[in-house]
Amino acid sequence: MPTPATSLHVHVLIDSLTWGGAEMLLADLAAGAPSAAIELSVGYLNELHGSPAAVRLRAQGIEPELVGVARMLDPRALPRLRAHLARVRPDVVHTHLQIADVLGLLAARSLHLPCVSTIHLLASQPTGHEADSSARGVAKARLAALVRRHAGARVIAVSDAAREAYLQTGWDVAHRVVTVHNGIARAPGEGAGQQVRRELGIEPDALVLSTVSVLRAGKGHEVVFEAVRGLLTSFPGLRLIVLGDGPERERIEKLAGSLDTTVIFPGHHGDVMSVLAATDVLVHPTLMDAFPTALLEAAAAGVPVIATAVGGIPEIIENGRTGFLIDAPPSPVELAERLEPLLGDARTRLEMGAHAHERFIERFTAEHWVKHLRGVYEEVLREHAR
Repeated sequence: MPTPATSLHVHVLIDSLTWGGAEMLLADLAAGAPSAAIELSVGYLNELHGSPAAVRLRAQGIEPELVGVARMLDPRALPRLRAHLARVRPDVVHTHLQIADVLGLLAARSLHLPCVSTIHLLASQPTGHEADSSARGVAKARLAALVRRHAGARVIAVSDAAREAYLQTGWDVAHRVVTVHNGIARAPGEGAGQQVRRELGIEPDALVLSTVSVLRAGKGHEVVFEAVRGLLTSFPGLRLIVLGDGPERERIEKLAGSLDTTVIFPGHHGDVMSVLAATDVLVHPTLMDAFPTALLEAAAAGVPVIATAVGGIPEIIENGRTGFLIDAPPSPVELAERLEPLLGDARTRLEMGAHAHERFIERFTAEHWVKHLRGVYEEVLREHAR
């Protein structure tokens, strides 16, 4: 069994390498892995949207391997995954997302490989990248939980809120479900903010709000639009960047309505940090979120945040110091009331941004993340040896 000073080979299995938060975080995991003597390799089950997260992994020196599993019920899937893991033969298998959790954990178990899985959502959140609250979706969630319980050694929750929500389902027991906060290894390049403003046609001195999320219901876009409408009288040059894409982009663009050039929809952006460098305040009035990466990115960029006090968000935002928390469900009035004094006071924005960056360095770097993951892996390996 590897000792703390020994390199530990961890093989990540994930459903795909599309634009999702879990997928994009793998490059941050790769960046931090050497600090904990972790040798990381990545397998992904299905090609989706051109696998943009693979580009970031390659930049970290990791070539992800496509296993070729499109759906859970494919009779060839489990033998294919088993052969893949038998060839890679890691010390630990770490699965992410539902199909990888089910098939990856079963394949690892059949090869007597220690395995863990990470849950990236609250148990009450939709599964996958689009809402799936159907009976079929619920059945898939329960199946994944059943496999985690009987084939995996640990379930890693990305926040205390996600851990509590998972345990409340009764799907697992407390000692097997642990919290490990995600971390990131990202920073905006010098002059990146000015460059983004030029690209998007934003004046150098304009006040800029941003949202960063998948474009779907529940993310609070309509709340932001209404708040911005109310703020334009006091801040006529205010601009709003709605970063991201998703299944409801057309509907959300229509919601912006008469805001016209105030709102910019650039879609996906390969460098979120550069957009945040052009941002004065990040707004995130979501109805539900386990541990949004956008808030970590804002902290890394030194940008204050106004977000809903739901899920794992209070574990990131220190209310009144690194940003402000608003009640759920979020209202345009409360959001505007929090935004107005912040937009009118550059010094407070800078101070909050500096505190956010300090908190990021203390808690949310990739090195912090992998240090805690390594502790989980070692505990699992000790149990496996017994």
